[in-house]
Amino acid sequence: MVFVSLVASHSDVDLETVARLSAGASEVASGVLDGTSPMAGAVVLATCNRYEVYAEARSEDDVEATRSAVIAEIAELSGLDEQTVASALTTLTGHEAVNHLFTVGAGLDSAVIGEREIAGQVRRALIEAQESGTATGSLVRLFQTASRTAKDVGSHTAIGGRGLSIVSVALDLAEDLRDDRWSEKNIVVFGTGAYAGATMSLLQQRHAGNVFVYSNSGRAPAFVATRGGTALTDETLAGALAAADIVIGCSGGDQQLTADDLAEAGRGDAPLVAIDLALTRDFDTSLEELEQVDVITLESVRMAAPAEQTAALEEARSIVVTAADEFAAEQRERSADAAIVALRKHTQQVLETEIERVRAQHGCTAAAEEVEFAMRRMMRQLLHEPTVRARELAAQGRSDEVESALGSLFGISTADIAAEAAKKAARKKQKQQAASAKKPAAMPDDAIHAPHRTA
Repeated sequence: MVFVSLVASHSDVDLETVARLSAGASEVASGVLDGTSPMAGAVVLATCNRYEVYAEARSEDDVEATRSAVIAEIAELSGLDEQTVASALTTLTGHEAVNHLFTVGAGLDSAVIGEREIAGQVRRALIEAQESGTATGSLVRLFQTASRTAKDVGSHTAIGGRGLSIVSVALDLAEDLRDDRWSEKNIVVFGTGAYAGATMSLLQQRHAGNVFVYSNSGRAPAFVATRGGTALTDETLAGALAAADIVIGCSGGDQQLTADDLAEAGRGDAPLVAIDLALTRDFDTSLEELEQVDVITLESVRMAAPAEQTAALEEARSIVVTAADEFAAEQRERSADAAIVALRKHTQQVLETEIERVRAQHGCTAAAEEVEFAMRRMMRQLLHEPTVRARELAAQGRSDEVESALGSLFGISTADIAAEAAKKAARKKQKQQAASAKKPAAMPDDAIHAPHRTA
């Protein structure tokens, strides 16, 4: 088993490319998994400024095939050619992939260092993969550990202590452009997803009183019922735009607000702040050409995001590195366990064959039982030292030596070991599914979807 991550983020790729890669993001994981797939599972993390696929390749030999399969699937769903997709994605494997996810989950690779939203997006990515059946046991442990690491960073360092996020920095920029009298502003929010929910919460904290929500999917009434504000319809949207002081785009839907829309709403030359937080842009670029409109984009937020203190960053990164090292050690021990199980299964088969011979010759006599007892005790003693040594070697990152030794001495192949690990993971998954089946189903929530996937 090898972790493979393919990464495109704001650090290396422009946001337009990230948005294009994200088309069909929810279908990538299931699309790359079939009977002949070189990978056992996959989880997709798609946010406003990153697109990442985490896969579990079945072996080191399957890493390149895994990368190619993911690239081909993304190309098919996004409409981009494979060469463009391949050049936009950075490939990380093994410990690098683990360290990267932990860094991302802790908000240390975000446009706003220490942002809060990304930890929730990491959790939701895992939940969606589990619901669609693409998350393996190893991927579940990986993402759950990333979430725990993010909590440790939040509770033990000053990173994120100020509650900064992409939304909060965007609202701060709006205050700088106009003023901070939020209670007097008329605000229109487009969307009902994760960022829309975060926006509503922060607007409430700033005592915004006149907030209107529009969604072309019709989810606005249910959204405002739990978060406050007034739902807009197609008929009332134009009137709200005419009176708006601030419009905030969080939907990333197919429709875009244009300069013509504002003109038709009868705004005239009234000043307006347009905050576009959607990866695929809710506001057409024609708004930027209007003198009375100030447009704040994700790029604006990234440029305005404050730098965190060096000491706090170093402390946070130390927590991430330690967590990644500990996770890697646990994974190596699990690999050793699979090898040990394969060895025990092999020796058990040999032992049972010999015991059957004793029973055939001597029947169920006391002598036969004593011979069987002695043979089982001897086998346990013989396996004790190899078991201890296998775990020690695995902890040192030398699992390959254990597997090589088992192959040379007992004819146990890596395929045998992988099969044992897969059986164990399958049994665990069946238990989890059985436990989940006993729980009442949760109601769907718009807020669990990535902002550019909602309307």
